[in-house]
Amino acid sequence: MAEEFHEIAGFGELTDTELLSLPRARALVAAVRDASDFTLVQLLSHTVPGVPRIEVLVVNVECDGVPSRNPAGIQYRERLALYVPEDPGALVEVLALRKSFPVLMHQNHGTRDGAASLCLYFEPTQTVMRTWTPQRFLRRIQWWLEQSAKGELHPADQPVEHLFFASKYELALPWNLEALRATAGMKMAVARSKARPDGGGTFFLRPVGNGGTEPAGLASLIELTLPPVVQGFVERDPSTLGGLADMLSHRGVQLLPSLIAALTEGVGSLGAPAGTAESFVVIVVHIPLVRESGGAVQQVSRRAFLIQGDVRELGVKAGALYMLDKKYFVEVQGSMLARATATEWMSEPIFPMSVLQFPDSAAARKQSSIHVEGPRAALVGAGSLGSAMLNLWARAGWGQWSVIDKDHVKPHNLVRHAAFSLHVGELKCDVVSELCGAATDGAATVTAVRGDACDADVPAVKEALNAGSLVVDASAALDYPRQVSFQDALPRHVTVFVTPAGNGAVLMFEDKARSMRLRTLEAQYYRALIRQAWGERHLEGNLGTYWSGASCRDISVAMPYSRIAVHASTLAEQVMFRAQSDEACIRVWERNPDTGGVSVHDVVPEVERRLDFGDLAVFYDDGLAAHLKALRLAALPNETGGVLLGYHDFNVGAVVLVDALPAPSDSHASPGSFERGTAGLAKAVQDASARTAGIVGYVGEWHSHPRGHSARPSRDDLIQLAELSLGMHGDGLPALQLIVGENDIQVLQGMVKT
Repeated sequence: MAEEFHEIAGFGELTDTELLSLPRARALVAAVRDASDFTLVQLLSHTVPGVPRIEVLVVNVECDGVPSRNPAGIQYRERLALYVPEDPGALVEVLALRKSFPVLMHQNHGTRDGAASLCLYFEPTQTVMRTWTPQRFLRRIQWWLEQSAKGELHPADQPVEHLFFASKYELALPWNLEALRATAGMKMAVARSKARPDGGGTFFLRPVGNGGTEPAGLASLIELTLPPVVQGFVERDPSTLGGLADMLSHRGVQLLPSLIAALTEGVGSLGAPAGTAESFVVIVVHIPLVRESGGAVQQVSRRAFLIQGDVRELGVKAGALYMLDKKYFVEVQGSMLARATATEWMSEPIFPMSVLQFPDSAAARKQSSIHVEGPRAALVGAGSLGSAMLNLWARAGWGQWSVIDKDHVKPHNLVRHAAFSLHVGELKCDVVSELCGAATDGAATVTAVRGDACDADVPAVKEALNAGSLVVDASAALDYPRQVSFQDALPRHVTVFVTPAGNGAVLMFEDKARSMRLRTLEAQYYRALIRQAWGERHLEGNLGTYWSGASCRDISVAMPYSRIAVHASTLAEQVMFRAQSDEACIRVWERNPDTGGVSVHDVVPEVERRLDFGDLAVFYDDGLAAHLKALRLAALPNETGGVLLGYHDFNVGAVVLVDALPAPSDSHASPGSFERGTAGLAKAVQDASARTAGIVGYVGEWHSHPRGHSARPSRDDLIQLAELSLGMHGDGLPALQLIVGENDIQVLQGMVKT
């Protein structure tokens, strides 16, 4: 029996290859004649003034790799039409002309009754055209036919084919659609974005009054979950509701029963009164796809169809409802009183769209490859760094946030802040809350707390700080982290900041038990600055042209926002990572702005020690204690000593010891005495102050006792303490004396009373 082939209508036949005008068509003819398994059957041309020219080669191709009687139904010899477009950057389309050619995967758009279009490539057109030649193109055709015949074109681990082709129109659904639909009295509206250059556009289904684009009209949403269909032919979008029903019917799925059930929903036995007619009906169909009949669902295809008109009127057209006395009633199907089968619905025009959905927090985490929900947390400081980090966390769906700040946006802040010009004058906490909601369509809700985080008596501030399990300090100031170190009831804290020149970033994370508070982590960070080579220029720039505060964390200096952004990304990720650990952490990043290279320095956190002296408490840590013991041990049998470095903070009633300098080279020591020298000492103290932005300085003296002696002070030690106190009295500061004994350390404080 002779094979029947599709006709190529609207094309004129060319009797000679010399009549071909497109270079690719000529090259393809030459390649076909050189190939022993291709035969040229016919040449055609489509020429219309003002329309790009198309030339067609009709060929027969033979494939030795096609198994006989293969399940796919591909024959050893197939007739194909090669459509060559005038645009040299466009692909040559291949149509299978045999009318009985099978419906297979990897076929382009077409109709069930038309010629099948073979989808030869997985890569984008631009990528294909980089290496396209007529000869390779012909071999690709044979490869497609042979692989399809063997059932190997679509690997088992490749996702199933989509049911519909991609559309340039799309419908974006709210992230919380299910909750919105369950809200009594909730009205939805359809809105549309501006048209794109390709004519496409995005439609939005939003609750009425939910801002954004101007709504086009009220809408009803119908969601239909249909039975599974087997992957295969990729469908063209139908233009009518009847066309959609026919398309699904070909796949073994009946649309009308599900549609009628949805149209009658909410219309009880007493009927539904006719109210204000809505402008649109949005039908979203969910169609599970399987590899083979009865197989597991691989994915769910979603398509939206927009219908102009009221949902109740659509129910009437579909034979689901009827109107009587200005009320809609359910049509009882199959009853004696039922009307004739309704057909009007079949011609109802539909506007097809791909379906998108705004991600909720869980989806955002999945897309961000974040596997934990994140804590309920508070952010102190919504400035440059805080706003950037919160933006990253909100977009990733990590954490539930309150943000505390009393400052407002000023024009100069726009250089390094997430805010826009329209936000000038508004509180920063309100701005970042608004921006996080806008970025996530409201999926990330950030609570703005207007106030000073140091004022814990304000109820809103107190609630925000105590409600969660983590507080992130990005305040760019010393006040808050030092103050909260004395508040035992607060949750775990982390402080983050960018150095004044923007080349460094610092993270200090308390342990979960808060045995290592920010005050002691701060001191250990300063000790690393004093001792390590990278600390020499780490805080450089703290006296820059635009310096506006006394804190090393104040970044109101001349620097680009890019430096804030790069460190914000690092710090935001590190906070997420370190929050999963119970351990304390001190980590410093140094970035070379010329190369972009980054060095990372870790400082091992040490346990804090505290001594109380009335109104003042003295703090030091195990690391400093170990350092002092090592200096004593190295000097034995002689005594040794030196200068104590640290800082005072009378706002919190504390003296914090940071480091101890060794004995100057001109010191005099014996097994029973020590007299500290001065060689190089002033420079060492000055260098420590410079490296720590003027925070660390001289706070007292230390010395050791010989073997077999405790740290109990001798008469000479007490005399020295009195002399130190008199010397420090000029600045109104207490004097500290630290003694290192055989097995203990003792700290003494002296102060002149007036």
